[in-house]
Amino acid sequence: MIVRRLLSVVLLAAFGAAILPFQVRLAAQAKAAHLRSTALDLDLRERIGQMGFLAALSGFRSPLAAFLWIEAHTAWENTEWGRMAGIFNTVTTLQPRSLLYWDMAAWHMAWNASVAAMQDEKQPSEALRIRAQRQYFNLGRDFLERGIKNNPDRYQLYLQLGVLLRDKLEDHSAATDAFLRAAEFPDAPPYCRRFAGYEMAKIPGREREAYEFLKALYLQGEKQRLPTLVNLLRQMEKKLDIPASERVDNP
Repeated sequence: MIVRRLLSVVLLAAFGAAILPFQVRLAAQAKAAHLRSTALDLDLRERIGQMGFLAALSGFRSPLAAFLWIEAHTAWENTEWGRMAGIFNTVTTLQPRSLLYWDMAAWHMAWNASVAAMQDEKQPSEALRIRAQRQYFNLGRDFLERGIKNNPDRYQLYLQLGVLLRDKLEDHSAATDAFLRAAEFPDAPPYCRRFAGYEMAKIPGREREAYEFLKALYLQGEKQRLPTLVNLLRQMEKKLDIPASERVDNP
């Protein structure tokens, strides 16, 4: 048994040495593309153990991350939120360019764990339950913001960050910025700009700006004239006392 284990370690180390030049070239290309690299440091070694660390060094990041993701799912089923968060940190460290891992980690923290915190019958203090819920909201936000730093060239995590800021933290200003940032990408869905306008309309002092923003979307054509946008424009026209001649036509 000991001999077999030593042989496995030697083989992994040999494979890692063989692909090291290739990994160095990949790291240089990632740096040139302004992408963040993930350091395989002592902190990661402590989290995944010696054999897992050797596997990561040897180029097995993807299957190791997939295996740990299954472990995270088990932790979720057992409502082991702290353990699950730690596993998510390891998985995203191993595979920082996987949007799915960042997105799902944020969702589990900001939605599932936060709901469990508020429904925790073992905690009689409502104030402490709310505090725990807020902490999980912020953990979800942290996952998305770190995911964005590792994937600055894709819109999806900006969009999900906007949703979290809107639905959980109710930070309409930050949500507006996140949706606008997502909308800048050519492949972003058109509703990103609508979401930005909806959130902007909730910010005190920016109502007129939001109205002009949403009206510009309305004037783009039928695809933008959804009931939510039209109804909000109608409400804002009354609130801002927009002259009848300047109001949008009935859909």
